[in-house]
Amino acid sequence: MPVDSMETVQAGVLHDMSSAPRRVSVVADKNTQRASVDESKLPIAVRASISEGLDGEPTPAELAGPDALRRVSAPIPISVYTVAFVELCERFSYYGTQVLYANFVNHSLPLPAPDGPPGSIHNTGAGGGSDQGISGALGQGSQAANGINTFNTFWVYCVPLLGAYLADEHWGRYKTICISIAIAILGHIILVLSAIPPIIVNEKACFAVFMLGVIIMGLGTGGFKPNIAPLIVEQIPYARATVKTLPSGERVIVDPIITQSRIYHYFYLFINIGALVGQIGMVYAEKYVGFWLAFALPTILFCVTPGVMWWGRKRYQQAPPAGSVVSKSFKVLFFALKGRWSINPLSMWRNTHNGTLWEAAKPSNIAPENRPVWMTFDDAWVDEVRRGFAACSVFAWYPLYWLAYGQLTNNFTNQAGTMTLNGVPNDVVNNLDPIALVLFIPICDSFLYPGLRKMGFRFTAIKKITAGFWLAAAAMIWAAVVQYYIYKTSPCGSEANNCFNEDGTVNPAPINVWAQTGCYVLVAFSEIFASITSLEYAFSKAPRNMRSLIQAVALFTNAISAAIAEALNPLAGDPLLIWNYGVFAVLSFLGGVFFIWQFWGLDQEEDELNNLPEGQVVATKDVENYDNEPAPREIKE
Repeated sequence: MPVDSMETVQAGVLHDMSSAPRRVSVVADKNTQRASVDESKLPIAVRASISEGLDGEPTPAELAGPDALRRVSAPIPISVYTVAFVELCERFSYYGTQVLYANFVNHSLPLPAPDGPPGSIHNTGAGGGSDQGISGALGQGSQAANGINTFNTFWVYCVPLLGAYLADEHWGRYKTICISIAIAILGHIILVLSAIPPIIVNEKACFAVFMLGVIIMGLGTGGFKPNIAPLIVEQIPYARATVKTLPSGERVIVDPIITQSRIYHYFYLFINIGALVGQIGMVYAEKYVGFWLAFALPTILFCVTPGVMWWGRKRYQQAPPAGSVVSKSFKVLFFALKGRWSINPLSMWRNTHNGTLWEAAKPSNIAPENRPVWMTFDDAWVDEVRRGFAACSVFAWYPLYWLAYGQLTNNFTNQAGTMTLNGVPNDVVNNLDPIALVLFIPICDSFLYPGLRKMGFRFTAIKKITAGFWLAAAAMIWAAVVQYYIYKTSPCGSEANNCFNEDGTVNPAPINVWAQTGCYVLVAFSEIFASITSLEYAFSKAPRNMRSLIQAVALFTNAISAAIAEALNPLAGDPLLIWNYGVFAVLSFLGGVFFIWQFWGLDQEEDELNNLPEGQVVATKDVENYDNEPAPREIKE
């Protein structure tokens, strides 16, 4: 089994080969986690598409330069679309439910007839069909609504670390997803109970049941999220760039990165179709019938997903759990850092960025007698771990982006509630975001990105993410300008969120709610460049047996952002909302500046990182523990 071009996977005694110009790997064949796809287990049609016309790996001249070959996507099998449908249902249920939280917490139950707005229903929370009739239940105000939404975001994006650990090390992705779906369905049922008439009219009971449902549903969602994204791309058999001759005679590069990008763009398209239908449908159910129906409909659709997962149990490519590779990867990092620590930040930076950090942890560079017992991997796996940690460092800037993006589900909805609605529910306006995504994702995939490639411009992941940061900053500037004019024209001035008529309806600023359109379109474009790319980057840069974990780290940046947003929550109320949007605009813009400055060098290594040999590691047993050790095999350099 060739690894790293020069090394052979083996088990057994590690011989001292320092006197000869050759290297020996230290990984056992037995119980080794394979990094490549077992083609014999793939469907016949997929195996045929892999082998037909393939000419091997591209040369450097074929990858870049005047004679570079055109890059194309690999074919996408049906199993990808079924996984995407599961995600569509899950996002329908999640966003169709989450969109209700702001009104559920912020506004009170409508007054009983005949004192309430026309068409309102007191014991279901329905606001009715009047122009400014807004649904509500708990009546705790905009800061409490923003705080609970922020807590939900923090919780939903902390749990993925647990879900990833269980998937990578114990259960595998498929089993973890199935268990998470069951937990999320239970949370949905509890949310339905919180909104039934006997409970919703009792504020304390309603709040307790509602928060229990939020917590349990978040537990299921958090276990689901880090595993569904890797599962969908694992259905594609191409792991590295390969040259293929088309029937026309043209030689092209079948690029797994382009394939992953296409899959994640359409995966995100499915997400936003689910979110769009869920959010629009549920806000009208909330407005005209009540919260119990708005919580029940997502639950019903989500109950379809166990059947789809059952159908795919023997059809999906499933990477088995890999054992204790997470702890082993951190051992590699700390082993590499030996002798490099310094209390002087400049010295520490130099010691860890002189090009020798990860070379020091490669088995071939360590005398056999000095190798620790846990060093049961090859040099290529160390390179993969290095690439995984590099991905994690890229994600370190994402909390600044998510701070701006988080305004979409919190303050943008509250801002809409202070504007002239003309009968449109205030929490339906944010569907401009998924509408824009549904429109522009295919345009980017079919026209923008191929056009840029033909022009010779490589719109790499680092460049996309930077553009996403700056577009999010532009969206916050737009929101700040809208908020300025709301305060300027509202009958209550800078207390626009507390401006009501005698019948309990909002007394709005005379600004049409569709003035928010620019905010949502700019956020949508920022998602295409930053959010989708984070999914691609987490998958393509992670070692095969740590994909869920790296995905969870990417998602965890949302939790960090939510914690920061919780500290900034005092800005989320009148009269400070202009400052709120202004602060997030500055943070997102500066985040993009520092991001591109720090990772410009990494951007230049994109092809090299994507084409690293796939490493191998004994996940749960060290080679010294084997009783029957096969003789080592050697390859001379």
